[in-house]
Amino acid sequence: MTKKRILTGDTPTGKLHLGHYVGTLENRVKLQDEYETFIILADTHALTTLNLDYSSIAGNTREVLLDNLSVGLDPGKVSFFVESQVPEIYELAAIFSMYVGFNRAMRNPTIKDEIKMKNLGDQYSLGFINYPIYQAADILCVRADLVPVGRDQEAHLEQTREIAKTFNTIKSGLFPEPEALFGRVAKLVGTDGSPKMSKSLGNTIYLSDSSEEVKKKVTGMYTDPNRIHGDEPGNVENNPVFAYLRAFGGEKNEERIKNYEDRYRKGTVKDSEVKEFLIEVLEEFLVPIREKRKEFEAQPELIDKILKEGTAKAREEAQKTLEAVKKAMKMDYFKK
Repeated sequence: MTKKRILTGDTPTGKLHLGHYVGTLENRVKLQDEYETFIILADTHALTTLNLDYSSIAGNTREVLLDNLSVGLDPGKVSFFVESQVPEIYELAAIFSMYVGFNRAMRNPTIKDEIKMKNLGDQYSLGFINYPIYQAADILCVRADLVPVGRDQEAHLEQTREIAKTFNTIKSGLFPEPEALFGRVAKLVGTDGSPKMSKSLGNTIYLSDSSEEVKKKVTGMYTDPNRIHGDEPGNVENNPVFAYLRAFGGEKNEERIKNYEDRYRKGTVKDSEVKEFLIEVLEEFLVPIREKRKEFEAQPELIDKILKEGTAKAREEAQKTLEAVKKAMKMDYFKK
């Protein structure tokens, strides 16, 4: 390995949105020249989603790949692979699970939060609880050093590090202990003011949304419920419109954003005017993404080629990793 490695990815339960961009996609693009990068399309993980239409997984996998390509990831530099087509991941996950206690698995705060947020009660699968262990196998199968993720994945990555440390006591240097790289925005709020933008909550602006869809969603965005007529002093800090302006406005709009924030606090600007500005900012950001997406959409054979070649490369690495693990554990005594 001449470069250090990145492993990150997406669960193909639907298209990617602005929260994904500031959480991880932006960092993927920035680091693709510096690191050898693997992007997993975690279709098996999608099976933990309740009421999932299984027939949608194949289409969603391609949509998510298009989202990655449209923001600037170069398939000549990055290996995209389909999780279900790398069976070594499941064998690694089975081995890893033997070294993770049940209570430790249940203590994962992200799992606990998901159970509470989705009101699952006790109606969740064993695969749902094992999600972080499978994610560890995803990451460690290519022996990644760095994982660009959103803050909500921090607990999962800590469990990956624990697993790597455990196996490094069996054989020193078997795995790197991967570090997390978080996005510049810890968590992008939803258009409805919810703490998180989420596909399941329907409060998203997708990277693939049309101009009309963006305008409709921004126009209907939650702002400050205490502003009735638009000339009262308003709250900027907990206002999604201003959170999006700060996330996507860039340095060139810094002074203009500050001016709107000052006027909003004083009650001298209406919500509609600020939203018009946000529409302008988001359109400038999304137009080149839409254009690049169209280029790739017109080449379905290229999409298949990217997936096939990336999956073959990832599987080759996963086979090497599994072989090294079995050798370290003295489980290579029987060979065909």
